[in-house]
Amino acid sequence: MTKADKDTRSVFVEREFAHPPEKVWRALTQPELIADWLMQNDFRLEIGHAFSFSAEWGEIDCRVEEVEFQKVLSYTWSAFDVATVVTFTLEPTTKGTLLRMEQSGFLRDQKQALGGAKGGWTAFLNNLQTTLDQL
Repeated sequence: MTKADKDTRSVFVEREFAHPPEKVWRALTQPELIADWLMQNDFRLEIGHAFSFSAEWGEIDCRVEEVEFQKVLSYTWSAFDVATVVTFTLEPTTKGTLLRMEQSGFLRDQKQALGGAKGGWTAFLNNLQTTLDQL
């Protein structure tokens, strides 16, 4: 672990969904479904693809970093001078899928952004539940 790693913070949100990993993966990777629970986007499931999320308050610049089919999705997330990485990890369970979301790389002086991410991801995953239930 480098000194820079020790100086950063992460947001973790974990949620179990009563839906199979294939369905959760679709909601995480299909642009029209992402728009339903997260934000408008030009996402493509392709390592290195640069894309953005857009909302009424602005844009988030992203780049796909890691894809492990129905298991791991990771992309950079940069907005308002805050550069982080969002990683989703899916794990099958007896009830459906355990989804772990980590947004890592917040600097010590980015407490407002860290707090916003905590609340934001909780709301986004509530939206994801609704999207999954409607599929």
